[in-house]
Amino acid sequence: MNILSIVWDWDPTLVQLGSLDIRWYGLMWAVAILAAERVCHYTFKHEGLPPKTLESAFVWIVLGTFVGARLGHCLFYDPEYFLSHPLEIITGIRNGGMASHGATIGILVGIWIFAKRNHLPFIWGIDRIAIVAPLSGAIIRLGNLFNHEIVGYPTDLPWGFKFLYSDPTSRMFWETNDGNVPAEVIAEIPARHPAQLYEALCYFLVFGIILWLYYRKDLGRRRPGFLFGIAMIGIFLSRFFIEFCKEVQEPWEEGMALDQGQLLSIPFILLGIYMIVRAMMRPQVTDINAVVENANRYYASEEKKQNKKGKK
Repeated sequence: MNILSIVWDWDPTLVQLGSLDIRWYGLMWAVAILAAERVCHYTFKHEGLPPKTLESAFVWIVLGTFVGARLGHCLFYDPEYFLSHPLEIITGIRNGGMASHGATIGILVGIWIFAKRNHLPFIWGIDRIAIVAPLSGAIIRLGNLFNHEIVGYPTDLPWGFKFLYSDPTSRMFWETNDGNVPAEVIAEIPARHPAQLYEALCYFLVFGIILWLYYRKDLGRRRPGFLFGIAMIGIFLSRFFIEFCKEVQEPWEEGMALDQGQLLSIPFILLGIYMIVRAMMRPQVTDINAVVENANRYYASEEKKQNKKGKK
């Protein structure tokens, strides 16, 4: 028995409004989106793009994130059920189920639409989202921690967490005794790897590295695709290795040499390697303001057209 373990008794519910409960997990999603918006705001301002560009990016990327994350969970982890019950893709969202691999695909689609509509190169867009993706991912993983989900295997390490809400026995006492679980019950609960916290810490580190590469080395403009490659490797390689200490997400993953999360991470890791090699093999960009200046000329031209139409 590990007497040094951490008893994690955080209530997943932030506010209870009648039959509706607002969870910390949902709040963390909101914080992640707000944090991403703020970082993008300073990034776009740093490069000289008008505020309306960020508004367009925000709409398409957030939409792509939610749609991709939900569809990713449904189609990657339980396609048979959700294809036979398609309405539950929407109605069952409160029961959980958002996949980071699906969110990544959704974000890429959202960036492609945003870039096309704003006459910006797609590779420019994915480099800028690479700055905020690990930050948002880290915050969402903290939401998973508050929600007592995506737990790791039992461990004797002193930082193991006893997740009271996810353990069936302690949860029964939790729900019938207003969150109070007897000490003798807690003593029998195995401490587990806080896999959510492992991922969050890795993602915060990746965010710091990318931020340094962007502001100190200016690689977002000098080496198109490099930041995106770092983000893909940093996020999904971390995910790949941390999966080894996670409980499987679905019963059918039992006995697999690599679980579904690891298998889905491999293409993104390879994509990241390709993007870094591609960025380093090509000549370094010298006219670092060309993309933004071209976009601003387009915006100015469109604004003049709109003003002429308004005067007629």
